[in-house]
Amino acid sequence: MTEIILKMILFIVLAYFIGAIPSAVLISKKFFGFDIRTKGSGNMGSTNAIRVLGVKWGIIVQICDILKGLIPVLLFADIIAPKWGMYEESSFLTMPILEIIIGISAILGHIFSCFVGFKGGKGVNTALGMLIVVMPVEVGVAAGVFLLTILSTGYVSLSSLTAVLTIPLVLFLRYNVFDVEISGYFTLIYFAIALSVIIFFAHRSNIVRLFKGVENRFEKIRLINFKCCAKK
Repeated sequence: MTEIILKMILFIVLAYFIGAIPSAVLISKKFFGFDIRTKGSGNMGSTNAIRVLGVKWGIIVQICDILKGLIPVLLFADIIAPKWGMYEESSFLTMPILEIIIGISAILGHIFSCFVGFKGGKGVNTALGMLIVVMPVEVGVAAGVFLLTILSTGYVSLSSLTAVLTIPLVLFLRYNVFDVEISGYFTLIYFAIALSVIIFFAHRSNIVRLFKGVENRFEKIRLINFKCCAKK
C-alpha cells in the first residue's frame, strides 16, 4: 500500500510540472520576443494567444495545452501504472480514479503554474486533453455545444463554461436515463462536477465581464446572429 501511494505521489508531482509548462509564454518569448502576459488580456491561454500571436500560433498553443492534460493521463495511468501492477495490488485504486487524480494535477499545474508565479491559464484545454482519455463520449457532445455556442455568441469564455457544464449532464443522462453501463460512474460524476467548479472559478473574471457586457468576443466567427434574426 505504501509503495502504491508513493508511486501515485510521483505521478501527481510529474503531472503538475507537465501541466505547469507555460506554453504560450515560452512560444511568445521564443518567436515574438515578448511575454504574452503583457499583451491582450494578459492571460497565457490559447484565446489570448490567438488574439495576440495570430491563429496559427494560437492553435499551436492550444494543442500544447491539450497535450499537457492528455499525455500525463495516458502515460502514467494507462501505460506505466498497469505495468507496475498498481491496479492489481490495490483494493482502492482503479484506472478511472488514477486518471482523474493525474488529470486534476495537470490542470492545477496549468492554472497555478509554478513557472510563472502561480498565475497560469484557465485550464480548459488541459482539462480537455484529460477528458479525451477519461470521458470521450461526453467530450464529443461538449465539443458540439462549444461550437454551437461560439458560433452564435462569439464568446470563447461562455462557450467553454457551457461545454464544461455539458459533461456532467451528459454523463448523468447516459447512466440514469439511457441505462448505459459506465465503469466508475459515481467517481466520474463527482469528478465532472468538481472540474466544472474549478473551471468556473478560473473564469470568475470572465463571468463578471459577461454580466457587465464587456467581455471580449470574436465577431468574425459569429455565423449565427440571433439578434439580427429577431429583427427580421
